[in-house]
Amino acid sequence: MERVISYDTLRFFAYSNDKICSFPIKGIVLDFFGLGGQQMFNDDTQMGKELAKEGILLLIPYNNPWAWMNAQAVRYTDEIVNTIIDKYSLDEKVPIVSSGGSMGGLSALIYTRYAEHTPVACIANCPVCDLPYHYTERPDLPRTLYSAFYYSAADNIDEAMKAASPLHLVNEMPDVDYYIFHCENDSSVNIKRHSERFVSEMQKRHRIRYYTVPGRDHCDLDEKSKKLYNDYMVNAIIVCSDKPRR
Repeated sequence: MERVISYDTLRFFAYSNDKICSFPIKGIVLDFFGLGGQQMFNDDTQMGKELAKEGILLLIPYNNPWAWMNAQAVRYTDEIVNTIIDKYSLDEKVPIVSSGGSMGGLSALIYTRYAEHTPVACIANCPVCDLPYHYTERPDLPRTLYSAFYYSAADNIDEAMKAASPLHLVNEMPDVDYYIFHCENDSSVNIKRHSERFVSEMQKRHRIRYYTVPGRDHCDLDEKSKKLYNDYMVNAIIVCSDKPRR
């Protein structure tokens, strides 16, 4: 399919901090919205400003607010990434970090699995990990998941959701670094049914670090955890950008 997004139209489809980014560009951070997220940014975000100082591009895709990183959302994100790679003549192996919270945490993980340019690291906050279970977890969720997977569901929406469910893709996840944070008092995404099960399975096959945050509800990281989350994001790119190219 011919690319629709160009650099001239990029800001209709994503936030980018490239206009304030220091050069040379060391890598790209993708930050995915949670369920219902549909904000567009006219001004640079605080995260965008901080990453720009490090020579790191921040892209926030304006995916469908109910996308659940379905196949269309993956290709949409690829198109945004390729637009930036082309604009700045970046190496095809430019380090990319995939990140986000809640549905955005699931999106970060699922994008890592299906991306055209595989990220070097994935960092997720309170991620949804078992999508078929999540369909039953809250009354506001079935309509969003049906919307996201209607065209790929055929006769079985459960199987369609499994194709975008981190827990069901453990054996297919690429060999990169994973960092999972989850608040212990999460009332929206049950920590035991999601992150604990996912991490337990991932530890058998992958490099993954897991942090729980006591006394906090959904995606509400404390200051210590926020700093660690952001440090992993930056360091994953800096370490890769310092390695000599083969």
